[in-house]
Amino acid sequence: MVLDSASEKIAKNLFASYYKRTDLGISDVEKREFGFGNFEKKIMFRHIAFKDLGALKDYAVSSVPAFISCSPSLYHFPAARPMEKKGWIGSELVFDLDSTDLELPCQEKHGKSWVCSECQDAVKGECIRLIEDFLIPDFGFSKGDIRINFSGNRGYHVHVNSEEVFGLGSDARKEMTDYIAGNGISAKSVFPLISNKTARLEGPKPSDYGWGGKIARGMISALNTGEGALVSLGMTKGEARLMHENRANVIMGITNGNWDKVRISGRERFWSRVIEKMAVKQSDSIDGNVTSSTYHLLRMPNTLHGDTGLLSIKISSIERLAEFDPMRHSISFKKGEHRVEITRDTQPISIGEEELGKMDVGATLELPTYAALYLVLKRYARFLLES
Repeated sequence: MVLDSASEKIAKNLFASYYKRTDLGISDVEKREFGFGNFEKKIMFRHIAFKDLGALKDYAVSSVPAFISCSPSLYHFPAARPMEKKGWIGSELVFDLDSTDLELPCQEKHGKSWVCSECQDAVKGECIRLIEDFLIPDFGFSKGDIRINFSGNRGYHVHVNSEEVFGLGSDARKEMTDYIAGNGISAKSVFPLISNKTARLEGPKPSDYGWGGKIARGMISALNTGEGALVSLGMTKGEARLMHENRANVIMGITNGNWDKVRISGRERFWSRVIEKMAVKQSDSIDGNVTSSTYHLLRMPNTLHGDTGLLSIKISSIERLAEFDPMRHSISFKKGEHRVEITRDTQPISIGEEELGKMDVGATLELPTYAALYLVLKRYARFLLES
């Protein structure tokens, strides 16, 4: 949906004011490729390079792009094209997590263009799980290797910057995403004797390393959560009820590696369904194409997002991520007010200091600049010019 000319003009003036007062900071700026977009398309053109941060800021102030993206890769000749001529030096390992890739119950009510607090909490939880369940324990990265950026809209970019990954090619990066996604995991790989109907079902313990331990811990968590969590793992309501009623015994068995504390008919088919559901949960939240490719551009930190007016900002630590509220901590325009007209029915939203209820088409109201800009760039409102 295209912005009307008046709204675009006001938005561009606000963006220009931000870039005039802001120092853009990113390492190795002269070795990175940049891309820029307008309010309709995130990357209109790319293969742009700058000699230093001053030149980049001058461009942002004079051209006022709605989106500024840069490469996690470093190049000898970042402006060259085609890609093969850039002279690739190496790349950070990056993960792109977006709430639109999650199948959330709230999205059935408001669609995927609207982002509610449940969406934000869910994708933040997936980001924490990626770091704490995979990057640190399984791949051995330290907290100091990991940088987290809020994208400015619906998710997070996780960057791993270490010598071990800097020179990895696309195939090696894809292997890492395949592992995180659980590709290739099957009931037989988790339970080697599952096809032997007379053998006790020996399986992983929660203390085990890798996917085996994750599956054991995930199963125990689901058992403690309730029947609904078990149904979400592919169980029928009857199977979920049986497992939940016997959860104390089942949990004790899993803790000791004995998964046969409750007899399930067709256990190979049953556990195959459960393992498949467990493995797919992580892959839903990560864009594997971004991780495996060294050519993608990602939102540059401390720049504005053209669909929200929120900042794409660095989050200083994993601990701070748990406390991070994007609708309060990524606001730039804290002064002034603007009058808007609602052009699409909205859902309730909390942004900055504002608690906005459902707003119907045609309503006009005076809002803080950050809230007005958010609604306008989300295409739920338009700016009204002062009479």
